[in-house]
Amino acid sequence: MWLIFTDRLFMLINITEKFGKQKEYLPSIFLFALVVFFWTLFDNILTYVTPLLMEEHGFSVGIIGLIIGTSSISGAFFDFLICKIFKSSDFRRIFLVMFALCLFYPLILSHANSVWLFLFAMSVWGIYYDLNGFGIFNFVGRYTKKEDHATSFGIVQIFRSMGGVLAPLLAGLVIAVAIDWRIFAMSWLFLGIGFAFFVILLFLMRKYHVVNSGHQHVQRRKNLLVEVRLWKKLSKAMTPVLCVTFFLALVDAFFWTLAPLYVESMDFGKFSGLFLTAYILPALFVGWLVGNLTRRFGKKRIALLGMLIGSTILVTFVHVSDPVIAIVTVFVSSCFISVALPAINAAYADYISEAPQVDSEIEGIEDFSFNSGYVVGPILAGVLAEVLNISAAFSILGLIGIVLAGFLLATTPKNIRIRVNKKEL
Repeated sequence: MWLIFTDRLFMLINITEKFGKQKEYLPSIFLFALVVFFWTLFDNILTYVTPLLMEEHGFSVGIIGLIIGTSSISGAFFDFLICKIFKSSDFRRIFLVMFALCLFYPLILSHANSVWLFLFAMSVWGIYYDLNGFGIFNFVGRYTKKEDHATSFGIVQIFRSMGGVLAPLLAGLVIAVAIDWRIFAMSWLFLGIGFAFFVILLFLMRKYHVVNSGHQHVQRRKNLLVEVRLWKKLSKAMTPVLCVTFFLALVDAFFWTLAPLYVESMDFGKFSGLFLTAYILPALFVGWLVGNLTRRFGKKRIALLGMLIGSTILVTFVHVSDPVIAIVTVFVSSCFISVALPAINAAYADYISEAPQVDSEIEGIEDFSFNSGYVVGPILAGVLAEVLNISAAFSILGLIGIVLAGFLLATTPKNIRIRVNKKEL
């Protein structure tokens, strides 16, 4: 594990060289990445423990999936509204609202003892998670140069992935004894550290005021009907990539819903976090290979091939009974599936470059698709695990990925263009 984090550090040093003369902006970028890192620890620790809390209160796997799925219903509604509410807001305001919601979330979750309280907790989670995503896009878009966007997203993603790897391990160690106040205290600790770095960042940003001067403001009609038409047109054009986003959210939802329950049933003990870590870990290194692959074979094709191969491996999960083999199977499958996320995100970045006047709509539709996957994912995972078993549920997820990837490989056009006329705005 230490070798992996050392390797990431050297990669970060190499990345910073790409900023060239923009190195004076690096302190703010790395501070922002640290904020995201500690926020991820806070969020993923609580996400890991949530299905276990529900199980302690006597809910079946099907009901657990249904409750978790509601988190993204609120997020999906919020995606449409956020384009209007936070359209001209700076990341400072977005993150302040996010931190305020995060502060109270552990209190709500720890005192939840009924379906309605858990539903309320999941709604809060769905909203603050969306705010985090929009805040990251806002910071990178406004406070880094256009030519440094990809590098900035790369730095933030590395820190987020490191938080995602550590969180299940830390949570697994704590809840191996019992699910009590310590898990919530640990999450608050990381949230507090993240907020401290956020305050430092605010002071630093006074000195490095690097608003992207290349961003052009486009006059828009504040009309709900116009917004609906734009979403309909853009969704139709981006259907293949939105399907990939939906599936990736489906996979993520399956693992975060069923993995904690699976390792408890397999009696992993103090190493229960390793199973989910095996799913998250590949995101730390496969992203570095994607650039060369997409330049050679295309972004959509690489994303779909990664889905296809990873899903094929996941289909075999129903025959796995040994914990070590289960961890290895998930790790290898995730190595291929993880390729799809940066590849398809690069496709979205292309669409935003083609039509910057509707960048908020493109981001909103992408997030809506992800939230939709997170609505269906936990519900489907819960139902399949209850009717069959958890191993079979993961295998059926792989089968869905094979069918979807095969269909999209055969039907997706090589080039998807996003064109919006001024009359449509």
